Amino acid sequence: MDDELLFIEEVDVQDTKIAEQIKVLIVDDEEEVHIVTKLVLNGFIFEGKKIQLLSVYSASEAREILTKHEDIALILLDVVMERADAGLQLVKYIREVMDNKLVRIVLRTGQPGEAPEARVIVEYDINDYKEKTELTAQKLLTTLISALRSHRDLMTIAMNKRGLEKIIESSPEIFRMQSMQNFATGVLMQLIAMLRLNKNSLYLKVSSFAATCKKDGEIKILAATGEFDQDQNENLSEDIRSKLDYVLTTKQSIFLEDYFILYWQSADDYVYLIYMEGDQRLSDLDKRLLDVFCLNVSSAFENLKLHLEMYDTQREVFFRLAEVAETRSKETGNHVRRVAEYARLLAIKYGLSENEVDTIHLAAPMHDIGKLGIPDEILNKPGKLTPAEFEVIKHHTDIGYDMLKGSPLHMLQAAAIIAKQHHERYDGRGYASGLQGDEIHIFARITAIADVFDALCCDRVYKKAWPLEDVLAYFQEAKGTQFDPQLVELLFSNLNEFLQVQEKFADDFHYTKI
Repeated sequence: MDDELLFIEEVDVQDTKIAEQIKVLIVDDEEEVHIVTKLVLNGFIFEGKKIQLLSVYSASEAREILTKHEDIALILLDVVMERADAGLQLVKYIREVMDNKLVRIVLRTGQPGEAPEARVIVEYDINDYKEKTELTAQKLLTTLISALRSHRDLMTIAMNKRGLEKIIESSPEIFRMQSMQNFATGVLMQLIAMLRLNKNSLYLKVSSFAATCKKDGEIKILAATGEFDQDQNENLSEDIRSKLDYVLTTKQSIFLEDYFILYWQSADDYVYLIYMEGDQRLSDLDKRLLDVFCLNVSSAFENLKLHLEMYDTQREVFFRLAEVAETRSKETGNHVRRVAEYARLLAIKYGLSENEVDTIHLAAPMHDIGKLGIPDEILNKPGKLTPAEFEVIKHHTDIGYDMLKGSPLHMLQAAAIIAKQHHERYDGRGYASGLQGDEIHIFARITAIADVFDALCCDRVYKKAWPLEDVLAYFQEAKGTQFDPQLVELLFSNLNEFLQVQEKFADDFHYTKI
């Protein structure tokens, strides 16, 4: 071997229960370097974790293994391999192409003339530079420990950053269920980073019945990190289930060597659990920090429950008010609920934001609220309307707009726009303002399709329900004239979901399915 490694002592390390391994990559074209490095580092434990050594013999092999193992903490890298600057080019690839700023890179060279330290340490983003001849066993260990401590601290910062990002993302809409999950996940990540725990954690909600009877399937995952999945409620391992059942039986938190489970019961008669993995011993301060987490996050979820109840109440009031107008015109009571669901579906398929989807879901049922101002003899006339009567009917868009426009509520302002514009046509030949194309608010364009689709599929005082094939033919012909063509295509491509809404909120449909 051209380069000589001198190791003057071996390390004696006792066996310890290991929860996780730290990956160290050796990149060197000399087999003996791998053998001696593994000999020195065999059995070494850093902060309770074993070192997993990975070996490759060229920079090209290193690229492949770095792609497969994104969690490598340290690279012990030779400079001269398949090319004189192979190691240096690998450094640039890691930092610039892979954009990996966390992995620590220690250059080990037996030919310092090929890569002088003074130049390399300035020009390349490496963390240490060693000549192989100076690397005794102790110096290698010192280098390893220093690099791993640096990586640990960077990972802590990165985890805190991701946790804060989750919390910040959730803050504008803190009372949405999805945002609350982001909030809880973000705080879990913060705790993992601060307590230096394994990345795997769960925040769980247990019904009071399950808490006493340990009934499977009653445990709901509210937030998850690491290898755990937010949606794996039915797939928790038997090992974790048995641990959770033990805590539910004893009704107290447990702190063991490689995991702990927090237990507490809230005012809403639900039990909450936090499951975290890691072999760090928790101090009294750590446990107080966890108590604060439990108090604040469970309170946030309880507030969310109240908010959702208020939202449901608000939605029900909107539906009832809209149904007053529909009932007065002797149309089906479930019409407004179906229109709301059709509008929600189209809004989602069109790509509107979660806020916008919620808004149109509540506002669309109010589209015909202006009918309250139309005389009964015209509104419920069974025969064809005269031109003068039709002009009166058309006025319901202005009446609805005037009724709603003065409200400071965002939801009612949206409803006012829908009431005013839902009879506009895409080609500009509608009423009340002759708007065309994108001049018509997207909420109104969506509601127009939802309203007409339901109207054609159901009996009305002036007509019988159409067969489904006739309804689809009508929309095909009206695409680009009466209706936004993109929205019509979304209706066609998601027709089964619309029919499911019809079945869920059915009155008596008379169309023939095709």
